Order: sequence, then structure tokens, then C-alpha cells
Amino acid sequence: MSHLTTHILDATAGVPATGVAVTLAGPDGVVVASGQTDADGRLALGPDVLEPGDYSLRFDTGPYFAAQGVETFYPSVTVAFTVADRPHYHVPLLLSPFAYSTYRGS
Repeated sequence: MSHLTTHILDATAGVPATGVAVTLAGPDGVVVASGQTDADGRLALGPDVLEPGDYSLRFDTGPYFAAQGVETFYPSVTVAFTVADRPHYHVPLLLSPFAYSTYRGS
């Protein structure tokens, strides 16, 4: 299992957001990993161990909404977070075309 997981829920439709491209960038801004959410809106990515530091996840939300014919204010969402000394990080995203929220999951 990867050290980092995410889950995207489309709050407007009440369904998982499938096929969303996600990119993980490390402390130096260099891309560490990337992938797409599965049919359940979930994705595990990155190396098994993330070194301490500041990271970011970029969710390419524009193409997801465009494929559904839905206009969105946010073409992408970037969530910055700090890795310390935990065995696993889960960064979920609750998404709508005009708002989003996130939290540190378990």
C-alpha cells in the first residue's frame, strides 16, 4: 500500500469523482507521482515512504467537470500539506463546481 491516499467525492452529484488526474509534488516542487482516481474516486500514489517536508497534491478538476458538461470555477485544486512522522497520509477532497474542502483523513 502506498504511503499516500486520496479520495474525491463530487458533492453536487453525490458520487465518487472518477478519472480525475492527480499529481503529487515534493518539497522541491518536483513531481513525485501521478495517477487517476478509480471508479470509487480513490487513488494511492507515491513512494512507500515520504520524507518529511511540504508536499502538494494537484487535482485536475476542470477536465472532470468538462467531461460532464458542467462549468466550473476551479480548473484545478492544489492542496498543500506537511509530512512529518506518520505511517500513512490520507488527503480527501470534497468537490463541487464552485467550492471544495479537504481535511486530514485517517
